[in-house]
Amino acid sequence: MKEIKISTETITLGQFLKLANVISTGGMAKWFLQTNDVFVNGEKEQRRGRKLKVGDVVHIQTIGTFTIRS
Repeated sequence: MKEIKISTETITLGQFLKLANVISTGGMAKWFLQTNDVFVNGEKEQRRGRKLKVGDVVHIQTIGTFTIRS
């Protein structure tokens, strides 16, 4: 499990994907979420604006599992 550190209280799923180097630009988030299975805390998620907070776990099939840390 990889850790992604954030310096704010929350981060959007789109921002997370860029921060984790899963996508190269924020504009790719919508496309990525439509073409890949992304789970936040075990639930499938397709909203790039979904707020993530410290302790959340993001699993992206074929890429890996990430946890949000402060």
